Amino acid sequence: MSKSKTNWQIVLITACMITGNLIGAGILGLPINTGLAGFFPSLIAMVAGGAMMFFTALILGNQVQLNREQASFDYPSLYQKYFGNIGKWVAVAANIVILYGLLTAYFTGGAKVLSSMVGINDENLPLFLCFAGFLIVITCINLKFIQKLNTVFIIFLGAAFAILTFIGSSHVKPVQLSYQDWDFLPATLPIIVTAFHFHNIIPVVVAELQYDVAAFKRSVMLGMLLAFVMNMTWVAVGIGVLPLTGENSILQSYQSNIPATVPMGIQLNSVVFTLVASLFAIVAICTSFLANGVGLMNFIKDLLLGSKLPTPRPLVVFLTFAPPLFTAIFYPDIFLKALNVVGGIGIITLFGILPAGITLMNKSLGKGIKIAAAVTLLFAGSVLVVEVMQEVGMLQLQPHVEYHQVDFDTTPPQPRN
Repeated sequence: MSKSKTNWQIVLITACMITGNLIGAGILGLPINTGLAGFFPSLIAMVAGGAMMFFTALILGNQVQLNREQASFDYPSLYQKYFGNIGKWVAVAANIVILYGLLTAYFTGGAKVLSSMVGINDENLPLFLCFAGFLIVITCINLKFIQKLNTVFIIFLGAAFAILTFIGSSHVKPVQLSYQDWDFLPATLPIIVTAFHFHNIIPVVVAELQYDVAAFKRSVMLGMLLAFVMNMTWVAVGIGVLPLTGENSILQSYQSNIPATVPMGIQLNSVVFTLVASLFAIVAICTSFLANGVGLMNFIKDLLLGSKLPTPRPLVVFLTFAPPLFTAIFYPDIFLKALNVVGGIGIITLFGILPAGITLMNKSLGKGIKIAAAVTLLFAGSVLVVEVMQEVGMLQLQPHVEYHQVDFDTTPPQPRN
Protein backbone atom coordinates (compact mmCIF):
# COMPACT_ATOMS: atom_id res chain seq x y z
CA MET A 1 0.00 0.00 0.00
CA SER A 2 1.51 3.32 -1.05
CA LYS A 3 1.68 6.18 1.42
CA SER A 4 -0.48 8.47 -0.72
CA LYS A 5 -3.10 5.80 -1.08
CA THR A 6 -3.12 5.26 2.67
CA ASN A 7 -3.76 8.92 3.33
CA TRP A 8 -7.14 9.24 1.65
CA GLN A 9 -7.97 6.74 -1.08
CA ILE A 10 -7.90 3.61 1.05
CA VAL A 11 -9.71 5.46 3.86
CA LEU A 12 -12.49 6.49 1.48
CA ILE A 13 -12.77 2.99 0.00
CA THR A 14 -12.89 1.41 3.46
CA ALA A 15 -15.40 3.97 4.72
CA CYS A 16 -17.71 3.17 1.81
CA MET A 17 -17.39 -0.54 2.61
CA ILE A 18 -18.35 0.16 6.23
CA THR A 19 -21.31 2.30 5.18
CA GLY A 20 -22.43 -0.40 2.75
CA ASN A 21 -22.30 -2.96 5.53
CA LEU A 22 -24.41 -0.70 7.73
CA ILE A 23 -27.20 -0.40 5.14
CA GLY A 24 -29.39 -3.39 5.82
CA ALA A 25 -32.45 -4.55 7.66
CA GLY A 26 -31.81 -2.01 10.43
CA ILE A 27 -32.48 0.96 8.19
CA LEU A 28 -35.69 -0.69 6.95
CA GLY A 29 -37.06 -0.96 10.48
CA LEU A 30 -35.86 2.38 11.86
CA PRO A 31 -38.76 4.66 10.86
CA ILE A 32 -41.28 2.20 12.34
CA ASN A 33 -39.68 1.67 15.75
CA THR A 34 -38.34 5.19 16.14
CA GLY A 35 -41.51 6.81 14.79
CA LEU A 36 -43.44 5.69 17.84
CA ALA A 37 -40.99 7.56 20.08
CA GLY A 38 -40.84 10.61 17.83
CA PHE A 39 -38.14 12.14 15.66
CA PHE A 40 -36.30 14.28 18.22
CA PRO A 41 -36.11 11.63 20.98
CA SER A 42 -34.96 9.13 18.36
CA LEU A 43 -32.34 11.55 17.06
CA ILE A 44 -30.83 11.77 20.54
CA ALA A 45 -30.92 7.98 20.84
CA MET A 46 -29.22 7.62 17.45
CA VAL A 47 -26.41 9.96 18.55
CA ALA A 48 -25.94 7.99 21.77
CA GLY A 49 -26.17 4.57 20.09
CA GLY A 50 -23.90 5.59 17.22
CA ALA A 51 -21.32 7.06 19.63
CA MET A 52 -21.29 3.85 21.68
CA MET A 53 -20.81 1.69 18.59
CA PHE A 54 -18.07 4.01 17.32
CA PHE A 55 -16.23 3.81 20.64
CA THR A 56 -16.40 0.02 20.82
CA ALA A 57 -15.34 -0.27 17.16
CA LEU A 58 -12.14 1.63 18.00
CA ILE A 59 -11.56 -0.63 21.01
CA LEU A 60 -11.90 -3.77 18.92
CA GLY A 61 -9.84 -2.37 16.05
CA ASN A 62 -7.02 -1.68 18.50
CA GLN A 63 -7.31 -5.25 19.85
CA VAL A 64 -7.00 -6.63 16.32
CA GLN A 65 -3.83 -4.58 15.83
CA LEU A 66 -2.37 -5.75 19.16
CA ASN A 67 -3.04 -9.39 18.25
CA ARG A 68 -1.80 -9.14 14.67
CA GLU A 69 0.76 -11.90 15.17
CA GLN A 70 -1.96 -14.48 15.72
CA ALA A 71 -2.74 -16.83 12.85
CA SER A 72 -6.36 -15.63 12.93
CA PHE A 73 -8.36 -13.23 15.10
CA ASP A 74 -11.78 -14.06 16.49
CA TYR A 75 -13.89 -12.49 19.21
CA PRO A 76 -14.46 -15.61 21.36
CA SER A 77 -10.68 -16.02 21.73
CA LEU A 78 -10.27 -12.32 22.52
CA TYR A 79 -12.84 -12.42 25.32
CA GLN A 80 -11.47 -15.73 26.61
CA LYS A 81 -8.15 -13.94 27.07
CA TYR A 82 -9.77 -11.40 29.42
CA PHE A 83 -12.69 -13.28 30.99
CA GLY A 84 -11.74 -16.95 30.68
CA ASN A 85 -14.02 -19.65 29.28
CA ILE A 86 -17.13 -17.76 30.45
CA GLY A 87 -16.17 -14.83 28.22
CA LYS A 88 -15.54 -17.17 25.31
CA TRP A 89 -18.91 -18.91 25.49
CA VAL A 90 -20.81 -15.69 26.13
CA ALA A 91 -19.22 -14.35 22.94
CA VAL A 92 -20.13 -17.54 21.04
CA ALA A 93 -23.74 -17.38 22.25
CA ALA A 94 -24.05 -13.67 21.45
CA ASN A 95 -22.63 -14.18 17.96
CA ILE A 96 -25.10 -17.00 17.31
CA VAL A 97 -27.97 -14.72 18.40
CA ILE A 98 -26.71 -11.97 16.08
CA LEU A 99 -26.13 -14.06 12.96
CA TYR A 100 -29.12 -16.40 13.23
CA GLY A 101 -31.35 -13.47 14.22
CA LEU A 102 -30.24 -11.32 11.29
CA LEU A 103 -30.76 -14.12 8.76
CA THR A 104 -34.23 -14.73 10.19
CA ALA A 105 -35.03 -11.02 9.86
CA TYR A 106 -33.76 -10.97 6.27
CA PHE A 107 -35.88 -13.99 5.32
CA THR A 108 -39.08 -12.56 6.81
CA GLY A 109 -38.51 -8.91 5.85
CA GLY A 110 -37.67 -9.79 2.25
CA ALA A 111 -40.74 -12.02 1.98
CA LYS A 112 -42.94 -9.14 3.21
CA VAL A 113 -41.52 -6.78 0.59
CA LEU A 114 -41.85 -9.32 -2.22
CA SER A 115 -45.44 -10.11 -1.26
CA SER A 116 -46.25 -6.40 -1.37
CA MET A 117 -44.58 -6.06 -4.79
CA VAL A 118 -46.73 -8.77 -6.36
CA GLY A 119 -49.91 -7.70 -4.57
CA ILE A 120 -50.20 -10.58 -2.12
CA ASN A 121 -51.52 -9.60 1.31
CA ASP A 122 -51.28 -12.98 3.02
CA GLU A 123 -48.18 -15.08 3.61
CA ASN A 124 -47.24 -17.06 0.50
CA LEU A 125 -45.04 -20.07 1.25
CA PRO A 126 -43.94 -20.82 -2.36
CA LEU A 127 -42.89 -17.18 -2.85
CA PHE A 128 -41.05 -17.19 0.46
CA LEU A 129 -39.20 -20.43 -0.35
CA CYS A 130 -38.15 -19.09 -3.77
CA PHE A 131 -36.76 -15.93 -2.17
CA ALA A 132 -35.03 -17.85 0.64
CA GLY A 133 -33.57 -20.31 -1.87
CA PHE A 134 -32.21 -17.44 -3.96
CA LEU A 135 -30.50 -15.90 -0.91
CA ILE A 136 -28.98 -19.22 0.13
CA VAL A 137 -27.70 -20.05 -3.37
CA ILE A 138 -26.00 -16.69 -3.98
CA THR A 139 -24.42 -16.85 -0.52
CA CYS A 140 -22.91 -20.27 -1.26
CA ILE A 141 -21.39 -19.17 -4.58
CA ASN A 142 -17.68 -18.38 -4.98
CA LEU A 143 -16.53 -15.63 -2.59
CA LYS A 144 -14.98 -13.49 -5.34
CA PHE A 145 -18.27 -13.48 -7.21
CA ILE A 146 -20.04 -12.41 -4.01
CA GLN A 147 -17.61 -9.52 -3.56
CA LYS A 148 -18.24 -8.29 -7.12
CA LEU A 149 -22.00 -8.68 -6.70
CA ASN A 150 -21.87 -6.84 -3.40
CA THR A 151 -20.11 -3.89 -5.04
CA VAL A 152 -22.89 -3.62 -7.63
CA PHE A 153 -25.50 -3.84 -4.88
CA ILE A 154 -23.90 -1.03 -2.86
CA ILE A 155 -23.78 1.29 -5.89
CA PHE A 156 -27.46 0.59 -6.52
CA LEU A 157 -28.34 1.22 -2.87
CA GLY A 158 -26.74 4.65 -2.95
CA ALA A 159 -28.62 5.65 -6.09
CA ALA A 160 -31.93 4.20 -4.87
CA PHE A 161 -31.61 5.90 -1.49
CA ALA A 162 -31.11 9.26 -3.19
CA ILE A 163 -34.25 8.74 -5.31
CA LEU A 164 -36.35 7.65 -2.33
CA THR A 165 -35.36 10.57 -0.13
CA PHE A 166 -35.90 13.02 -3.00
CA ILE A 167 -39.42 11.75 -3.67
CA GLY A 168 -40.34 11.20 -0.03
CA SER A 169 -39.07 14.55 1.24
CA SER A 170 -41.59 16.44 -0.89
CA HIS A 171 -44.41 14.68 1.02
CA VAL A 172 -43.07 15.18 4.55
CA LYS A 173 -45.51 16.85 6.95
CA PRO A 174 -43.31 18.78 9.43
CA VAL A 175 -46.01 18.60 12.13
CA GLN A 176 -45.53 14.82 12.29
CA LEU A 177 -41.89 15.34 13.31
CA SER A 178 -43.01 17.16 16.47
CA TYR A 179 -44.57 14.10 18.15
CA GLN A 180 -42.64 12.86 21.22
CA ASP A 181 -43.03 9.81 23.46
CA TRP A 182 -39.98 9.64 25.73
CA ASP A 183 -41.36 6.68 27.68
CA PHE A 184 -41.19 4.50 24.56
CA LEU A 185 -37.64 5.61 23.68
CA PRO A 186 -35.87 2.63 25.36
CA ALA A 187 -37.74 0.31 22.97
CA THR A 188 -36.03 1.99 20.00
CA LEU A 189 -32.46 1.41 21.21
CA PRO A 190 -32.02 -2.23 20.06
CA ILE A 191 -32.84 -1.44 16.42
CA ILE A 192 -30.70 1.71 16.55
CA VAL A 193 -27.78 -0.37 17.78
CA THR A 194 -28.43 -2.85 14.96
CA ALA A 195 -28.39 -0.04 12.41
CA PHE A 196 -24.85 0.93 13.55
CA HIS A 197 -23.48 -2.61 13.68
CA PHE A 198 -20.63 -3.55 11.36
CA HIS A 199 -18.26 -4.91 13.98
CA ASN A 200 -18.10 -8.47 12.61
CA ILE A 201 -15.98 -7.21 9.70
CA ILE A 202 -13.54 -5.19 11.85
CA PRO A 203 -10.79 -7.88 11.75
CA VAL A 204 -11.00 -7.93 7.94
CA VAL A 205 -11.02 -4.12 7.71
CA VAL A 206 -7.98 -3.70 9.98
CA ALA A 207 -6.06 -6.36 8.05
CA GLU A 208 -6.94 -4.66 4.73
CA LEU A 209 -5.54 -1.41 6.16
CA GLN A 210 -2.33 -3.27 7.06
CA TYR A 211 -2.99 -2.71 10.76
CA ASP A 212 -2.81 1.09 10.44
CA VAL A 213 -4.89 2.16 13.47
CA ALA A 214 -5.00 5.82 12.45
CA ALA A 215 -6.37 4.93 9.00
CA PHE A 216 -8.87 2.57 10.65
CA LYS A 217 -10.10 5.33 12.96
CA ARG A 218 -10.59 7.76 10.07
CA SER A 219 -12.36 5.08 8.00
CA VAL A 220 -14.75 4.21 10.82
CA MET A 221 -15.48 7.85 11.59
CA LEU A 222 -16.27 8.66 7.96
CA GLY A 223 -18.19 5.42 7.30
CA MET A 224 -20.34 5.72 10.41
CA LEU A 225 -20.93 9.43 9.83
CA LEU A 226 -22.26 8.68 6.35
CA ALA A 227 -24.47 5.95 7.81
CA PHE A 228 -25.73 8.32 10.52
CA VAL A 229 -26.73 10.94 7.95
CA MET A 230 -28.53 8.28 5.89
CA ASN A 231 -30.30 6.84 8.94
CA MET A 232 -31.32 10.28 10.21
CA THR A 233 -32.60 11.35 6.78
CA TRP A 234 -34.53 8.12 6.30
CA VAL A 235 -36.11 8.34 9.76
CA ALA A 236 -37.16 11.95 9.14
CA VAL A 237 -38.71 11.06 5.78
CA GLY A 238 -40.44 7.95 7.15
CA ILE A 239 -41.91 9.72 10.18
CA GLY A 240 -42.83 12.74 8.10
CA VAL A 241 -44.63 10.69 5.46
CA LEU A 242 -46.42 8.01 7.48
CA PRO A 243 -49.32 8.79 9.84
CA LEU A 244 -48.87 7.62 13.41
CA THR A 245 -52.16 5.77 13.70
CA GLY A 246 -54.86 4.37 11.50
CA GLU A 247 -54.66 2.34 8.34
CA ASN A 248 -51.20 2.04 6.75
CA SER A 249 -49.61 3.85 9.71
CA ILE A 250 -46.45 3.57 11.76
CA LEU A 251 -48.40 1.90 14.57
CA GLN A 252 -50.03 -0.63 12.25
CA SER A 253 -46.66 -1.45 10.64
CA TYR A 254 -45.10 -1.87 14.08
CA GLN A 255 -47.83 -4.26 15.16
CA SER A 256 -47.57 -6.21 11.87
CA ASN A 257 -43.73 -6.33 11.77
CA ILE A 258 -43.55 -4.73 8.32
CA PRO A 259 -40.46 -2.98 6.84
CA ALA A 260 -40.87 0.77 6.42
CA THR A 261 -40.69 0.73 2.62
CA VAL A 262 -44.01 -1.16 2.32
CA PRO A 263 -46.34 1.35 4.06
CA MET A 264 -44.38 4.31 2.65
CA GLY A 265 -44.97 3.08 -0.91
CA ILE A 266 -48.69 2.69 -0.25
CA GLN A 267 -48.99 6.05 1.52
CA LEU A 268 -47.26 8.02 -1.25
CA ASN A 269 -49.24 6.19 -3.91
CA SER A 270 -46.35 6.68 -6.32
CA VAL A 271 -45.48 3.91 -8.75
CA VAL A 272 -41.87 5.08 -9.01
CA PHE A 273 -41.39 5.30 -5.23
CA THR A 274 -43.02 1.91 -4.65
CA LEU A 275 -40.84 0.19 -7.26
CA VAL A 276 -37.59 1.82 -6.16
CA ALA A 277 -38.42 1.32 -2.45
CA SER A 278 -39.15 -2.37 -3.00
CA LEU A 279 -35.94 -2.88 -4.96
CA PHE A 280 -33.99 -0.89 -2.36
CA ALA A 281 -35.34 -3.10 0.42
CA ILE A 282 -34.61 -6.34 -1.45
CA VAL A 283 -31.09 -5.27 -2.42
CA ALA A 284 -30.35 -4.01 1.11
CA ILE A 285 -31.46 -7.35 2.50
CA CYS A 286 -29.41 -9.26 -0.10
CA THR A 287 -26.29 -7.20 0.66
CA SER A 288 -26.51 -7.81 4.39
CA PHE A 289 -27.54 -11.44 3.95
CA LEU A 290 -24.44 -12.13 1.84
CA ALA A 291 -22.09 -10.67 4.44
CA ASN A 292 -23.73 -12.28 7.46
CA GLY A 293 -24.44 -15.57 5.67
CA VAL A 294 -20.78 -16.01 4.75
CA GLY A 295 -19.80 -14.96 8.27
CA LEU A 296 -22.14 -17.50 9.85
CA MET A 297 -20.91 -20.32 7.59
CA ASN A 298 -17.32 -19.59 8.62
CA PHE A 299 -18.38 -19.35 12.27
CA ILE A 300 -20.18 -22.71 12.14
CA LYS A 301 -17.21 -24.29 10.41
CA ASP A 302 -14.84 -22.99 13.11
CA LEU A 303 -17.13 -24.34 15.85
CA LEU A 304 -17.18 -27.78 14.22
CA LEU A 305 -13.41 -27.76 13.80
CA GLY A 306 -12.98 -26.74 17.43
CA SER A 307 -15.14 -29.65 18.55
CA LYS A 308 -13.20 -32.09 16.31
CA LEU A 309 -16.34 -32.86 14.30
CA PRO A 310 -16.28 -33.34 10.52
CA THR A 311 -17.04 -30.25 8.44
CA PRO A 312 -18.50 -31.36 5.10
CA ARG A 313 -19.87 -28.36 3.21
CA PRO A 314 -23.49 -29.68 3.05
CA LEU A 315 -23.53 -29.99 6.86
CA VAL A 316 -22.13 -26.47 7.29
CA VAL A 317 -24.72 -25.08 4.86
CA PHE A 318 -27.55 -26.94 6.62
CA LEU A 319 -26.53 -25.76 10.10
CA THR A 320 -26.15 -22.21 8.79
CA PHE A 321 -29.46 -21.75 7.02
CA ALA A 322 -31.90 -24.36 8.38
CA PRO A 323 -32.53 -22.75 11.83
CA PRO A 324 -33.37 -19.24 10.53
CA LEU A 325 -35.29 -20.68 7.57
CA PHE A 326 -37.59 -22.82 9.72
CA THR A 327 -37.98 -20.01 12.27
CA ALA A 328 -39.09 -17.68 9.47
CA ILE A 329 -41.53 -20.28 8.10
CA PHE A 330 -43.24 -20.84 11.47
CA TYR A 331 -43.01 -17.19 12.60
CA PRO A 332 -43.38 -15.06 9.45
CA ASP A 333 -44.26 -11.90 11.42
CA ILE A 334 -41.00 -11.74 13.32
CA PHE A 335 -39.06 -9.12 11.30
CA LEU A 336 -38.90 -6.26 13.83
CA LYS A 337 -38.93 -8.69 16.76
CA ALA A 338 -35.85 -10.46 15.41
CA LEU A 339 -34.02 -7.14 14.97
CA ASN A 340 -34.83 -6.16 18.55
CA VAL A 341 -33.42 -9.43 19.91
CA VAL A 342 -30.34 -9.14 17.70
CA GLY A 343 -29.60 -5.59 18.83
CA GLY A 344 -30.83 -5.67 22.41
CA ILE A 345 -29.20 -8.99 23.36
CA GLY A 346 -26.62 -10.14 20.81
CA ILE A 347 -24.97 -6.95 19.54
CA ILE A 348 -25.19 -5.07 22.83
CA THR A 349 -23.42 -7.96 24.60
CA LEU A 350 -20.74 -8.82 22.05
CA PHE A 351 -20.00 -5.30 20.83
CA GLY A 352 -21.08 -3.14 23.77
CA ILE A 353 -20.68 -4.75 27.18
CA LEU A 354 -17.67 -7.00 26.52
CA PRO A 355 -15.49 -4.35 24.76
CA ALA A 356 -16.22 -1.90 27.58
CA GLY A 357 -15.29 -4.61 30.08
CA ILE A 358 -11.87 -5.33 28.55
CA THR A 359 -11.16 -1.59 28.44
CA LEU A 360 -11.89 -1.21 32.14
CA MET A 361 -9.60 -4.18 32.86
CA ASN A 362 -6.69 -2.59 30.96
CA LYS A 363 -4.63 -0.75 33.60
CA SER A 364 -2.44 1.01 31.03
CA LEU A 365 -5.27 3.16 29.64
CA GLY A 366 -5.95 6.72 30.73
CA LYS A 367 -8.73 8.03 32.96
CA GLY A 368 -10.71 9.57 30.08
CA ILE A 369 -10.97 6.28 28.20
CA LYS A 370 -11.91 4.47 31.41
CA ILE A 371 -14.73 6.94 32.04
CA ALA A 372 -15.97 6.49 28.45
CA ALA A 373 -15.85 2.72 28.92
CA ALA A 374 -17.79 2.96 32.19
CA VAL A 375 -20.50 5.09 30.53
CA THR A 376 -20.62 2.60 27.64
CA LEU A 377 -20.96 -0.31 30.05
CA LEU A 378 -23.80 1.42 31.90
CA PHE A 379 -25.60 2.32 28.67
CA ALA A 380 -25.17 -1.11 27.07
CA GLY A 381 -26.09 -2.91 30.27
CA SER A 382 -29.28 -0.87 30.56
CA VAL A 383 -30.29 -1.75 26.99
CA LEU A 384 -29.67 -5.44 27.68
CA VAL A 385 -31.67 -5.44 30.92
CA VAL A 386 -34.65 -3.65 29.32
CA GLU A 387 -34.67 -6.00 26.31
CA VAL A 388 -34.42 -9.15 28.44
CA MET A 389 -37.19 -7.90 30.74
CA GLN A 390 -39.41 -7.29 27.70
CA GLU A 391 -38.69 -10.73 26.26
CA VAL A 392 -39.56 -12.53 29.50
CA GLY A 393 -42.69 -10.44 30.07
CA MET A 394 -41.45 -8.48 33.10
CA LEU A 395 -41.70 -5.17 31.24
CA GLN A 396 -44.12 -4.03 28.54
CA LEU A 397 -43.16 -0.84 26.74
CA GLN A 398 -46.18 0.33 24.78
CA PRO A 399 -46.37 3.44 22.59
CA HIS A 400 -48.61 6.11 24.05
CA VAL A 401 -49.84 7.02 20.59
CA GLU A 402 -52.44 4.27 20.97
CA TYR A 403 -54.20 6.40 23.56
CA HIS A 404 -53.83 9.79 21.88
CA GLN A 405 -56.00 11.48 19.33
CA VAL A 406 -53.74 12.33 16.39
CA ASP A 407 -54.81 15.18 14.13
CA PHE A 408 -52.40 14.46 11.27
CA ASP A 409 -53.85 14.21 7.80
CA THR A 410 -53.67 10.54 6.86
CA THR A 411 -55.14 10.82 3.38
CA PRO A 412 -52.72 9.36 0.81
CA PRO A 413 -51.80 11.69 -2.05
CA GLN A 414 -53.35 11.08 -5.44
CA PRO A 415 -51.18 9.32 -8.00
CA ARG A 416 -49.09 11.56 -10.18
CA ASN A 417 -49.65 11.59 -13.91
